Amino acid sequence: MFDILLYIVLTVVGFFVFMQVFVWISGLLKKGKKLDNIKGELGRHIQSGKKSLVYFYSPACGACRAMTPMVDKMKKEFKEVFSVNLAKDMDTARVFGVMGTPATVIVENGEIRKFVLGARSEKFLRDLIQ
Repeated sequence: MFDILLYIVLTVVGFFVFMQVFVWISGLLKKGKKLDNIKGELGRHIQSGKKSLVYFYSPACGACRAMTPMVDKMKKEFKEVFSVNLAKDMDTARVFGVMGTPATVIVENGEIRKFVLGARSEKFLRDLIQ
C-alpha cells in the first residue's frame, strides 16, 4: 500500500516539475520572435523600437485579479507599460504566442526580449521595464 501511495505522489510531483520546465522552455523559445501586424497604440510603440512591457490578463484569472491593479498603477507612471485583456483582444495574444495568464512580455526593437508566465511582484516588473 505504501508503495502505491509513493508512486502516486512521485507521479504528481513529477508532473508539476515537468510543467514548470515546459513553461520555462516555451518562454525561452519565444525570445527573439519578431512582432508584426499589431494594431493600435501598442503596435505603434512596438514598431518605434522602444522598450515595452506588455501584460496579458484575463478577467476570470485569480492571479490576474491580484496583479492587474499593480500594472494599472504602473501604466499611469510609465508610458511603456501596456495591458491586453484576452477576453477582448485574443488576436494580439496569438501574435505574441501567449498560452496562459498572467503573462508579461518585454519587447524591444520590435521583438520579444523576455517572456514571463505567472504572477510577479511590482518590484520584479519595475526591474523589467527600467
